[in-house]
Amino acid sequence: MLKNWLIHIVVNTIVLMTVDGYMDSIQLRSVWAALGAAVILSILNVVVKPVLILLTLPVTILSLGLFLFVINAITLSLTAWLMGDAFKIAGFGSAFLASLIISLLNLLIQTFIVHPLKNK
Repeated sequence: MLKNWLIHIVVNTIVLMTVDGYMDSIQLRSVWAALGAAVILSILNVVVKPVLILLTLPVTILSLGLFLFVINAITLSLTAWLMGDAFKIAGFGSAFLASLIISLLNLLIQTFIVHPLKNK
């Protein structure tokens, strides 16, 4: 279980650095800031995200699950707020776009790199 969590942290660190490189509205101070953001984001995804999903369940159902991207943007914004100057997001629109890109990149990396390596 710890191994899976560490893999998830490394993948999120790489994805956050990639998003930082392509989006001017997302700023990470260093690789260590990206690693810290990945750890905080994973903790928020375990603690805060289920509560947000439960509280917004009717909206999530009505939107056929698309509201989950808004919840992802909220947790990403909360991560940036907790990180202070080490991780900055220009606004909620940037957080929403970044959450879409992060979700897509995580899906691709997990599907084409992590899972095939685990199955070997």
